[in-house]
Amino acid sequence: MCDDVIIRRFAGTFVLVSVALGWWVHPAWFLFTAFVGANLLQSSFTGFCPLERILGAFGFPRCRPRTQRSTP
Repeated sequence: MCDDVIIRRFAGTFVLVSVALGWWVHPAWFLFTAFVGANLLQSSFTGFCPLERILGAFGFPRCRPRTQRSTP
C-alpha cells in the first residue's frame, strides 16, 4: 500500500508527460492519457490500483506489497 500522495504524483506526471508527447510527438500518446484517467476512475470505485501494486513489488519507498500488510 502506498501513500495517496505518491499515487497522485505519479498519475499527474504520467498525464502531463503523455499530453506533452501527444502534442509534440504523435497524437496516439493521448490514448495513454485516457488510460491513466480510466485507471484513476476505476480505482476510485474498486479500491484496486495497478500502480500501487507495481510500486510495492519494486520496493518503492513508503510502499509495501499487499502481502506485507498488517491484518487487524
